[in-house]
Order: sequence, then structure tokens, then C-alpha cells
Amino acid sequence: MIRTGIDVSRHQGVIDWNKVKGNADFAIIRAGYGKSIKQKDPRFESNYAGATAAGIPVGAYWYSYAKTPAEAKQEALVCKQAIKGKRFEYPVYFDIEDKSQSGLSKQTLTAICKAFCEELEKAGYFVGVYANTDWFRNKLDHPALSKAYTIWLADYRTNYDKELKCDMHQYTSKGTVPGISGRVDMNTCTRNFPTIMRKAGLNGCK
Repeated sequence: MIRTGIDVSRHQGVIDWNKVKGNADFAIIRAGYGKSIKQKDPRFESNYAGATAAGIPVGAYWYSYAKTPAEAKQEALVCKQAIKGKRFEYPVYFDIEDKSQSGLSKQTLTAICKAFCEELEKAGYFVGVYANTDWFRNKLDHPALSKAYTIWLADYRTNYDKELKCDMHQYTSKGTVPGISGRVDMNTCTRNFPTIMRKAGLNGCK
């Protein structure tokens, strides 16, 4: 069964989650970015509260600026602080795509992803990596990462690269959904994450 959902951050402004309900099967909410708790997304708490109150299953993502595995671990520690005590039926994703990181080697960038994900896994979270096709093909060790973690692929082309293994596919940044003014990212998901989380007791799910 393919589910269709959205991912949101402060850029979507105030969201009417009751209107979103019925038009999105899930929502991946930005928790923050960088390695300071001051960089927690200012709309994370309200988005989480609104989505869960409306009965929409949620996941989270953390946008990275890390240049070393040590910095990625620090980002993970801050992410854990931001999401502590919350329940996620979908994974917590590490979002790696920033231009400031693009000159790093494939080995370093892959190690950065692993450092973040390992730290979150130790705390009982089901984690994944988000990037676009160019990054997964040319800048990251996709086979190694996809073996260890779930993959969220961004590719807006009609004939996108289906050989890249992924459970989540972000297929446009120009979606429209009732309850959200302006455009929103749209995604399809082919894996039943809510059942996985409940059975395994991960991400705060019992």
C-alpha cells in the first residue's frame, strides 16, 4: 500500500491540521537544524501538537550542516533534546544536502550520516537518511546507507532513478494541500512504518 504525505517546517507558517487530515496520510516535521538547541524549528512544537491532535501519524527530520562525524554526533544530541518525549510513527531522518558540505569526500559524508544515525539508534529511534539523487549517486555510499537505514529520496523527475533503493520518495516541492497556504513538499511511502514502530517499540511507540 502506497501512502502519500507531506513534510513541513516553519516555512509553511501556521497550518490548519484539521483541514490537512484526510489529505495527507502522514507528515514529516522539521525538528530543527545544526548543532544548537537554539536552532530548533520554531514551529516544531505546534506542528507536532496539531498533527497528532488531528490523528495524523508523524515523523521528524533534522537538517545538517555537519562537516565532521563529531559535528554530526553533536547535531544528533541536540536533535534528541528537541524531540525527547514525543512519539513518531515514522522515522527520524537526517537531512544532508547543504552546499557547504558538498565538497567533502564520499567517505566523510557517509561517516557523517552514520555518526548521526548511530547516536539516534542508541536512544531507541528508527532512523533514515534524506538526500537527492545526485547526492546518493555521487556524494554518499548509498548501498552502505540503504543496508543500514531507511532511505528518503528527493527526485522531482517523472522518470526518476528507481534503481536507488528507498522507502520514501519526495516527488515535488510544489504540492497543494488544504490547511496549508502556499506550496508544500509531497511524498509517497511504500513501507508500513506505523506497524513497524509499534511492533518494535521504537520512536516512543508502545
